Amino acid sequence: MNPAHRQENYAVRFDWGLAGAQAISQGCEVAVVVDILSFTTTLSVALDAGITVYPYRVGGEHAEAFADEVDAILAVGRSVACGDQISLSSPTIRNQTVVPQRLVLPSPNGATISYELAATAVTVIGASLRNARAVATWISDTYPPGTTIAIIAAGERWPDGSLRPAVEDMWGAGAVLHELAAHGRGEGFSPESRVARAAWTQVEPALAADLRDCASGRELVDAGYAQDVEIAAEINSSTHVPVLRAHRFVPAN
Repeated sequence: MNPAHRQENYAVRFDWGLAGAQAISQGCEVAVVVDILSFTTTLSVALDAGITVYPYRVGGEHAEAFADEVDAILAVGRSVACGDQISLSSPTIRNQTVVPQRLVLPSPNGATISYELAATAVTVIGASLRNARAVATWISDTYPPGTTIAIIAAGERWPDGSLRPAVEDMWGAGAVLHELAAHGRGEGFSPESRVARAAWTQVEPALAADLRDCASGRELVDAGYAQDVEIAAEINSSTHVPVLRAHRFVPAN
């Protein structure tokens, strides 16, 4: 790998997907994973409900075995969920009358990145628009100035499996970066980080509409999941900071 791609000259870095996460998190103390539609939004809703979340990279038999191993409920695919089954769709958690204590939440993007980074020394945090301020505040209160931070926009997948940069994840990453700058961390931003922050400040006044109208938002609305998009747009409504400890996301405090 070209060393320049790691953004090593900067304390605060930004990149896309699993490959980007693996590149820029090398030597970092903190990695923030952002997957707005839908992993980290659903993660924030789960922590608000008191649920411990285990990210997992795939569904199927392996995920089922893992859920049994950790004595957790396995979230099913969004399109096959019925009744009171929990899926990657955040309303399936919010609408529960009785929530589980532990949930395995697979996804091909945010959960996969979190799962893979769990094997490294970096502290992994899940961020969304719902908790961007809380995440930045906790990092700033917990780590000294100059701490190296990787901000990762998870992105989506094209049908051939390649990365589809998803603008909503750049917005979510930019929201975290904007809040970090408010805490005096802006001087260490890489150019990539500055671009993500600028994207957020540009879209923030019209966030709800643009989130609904962007490609990923339209995909969910057209499929009948408009409430997922509405919940994702609840800017700074959550104070929980999901930190990955022993392969599970728990509140930082």
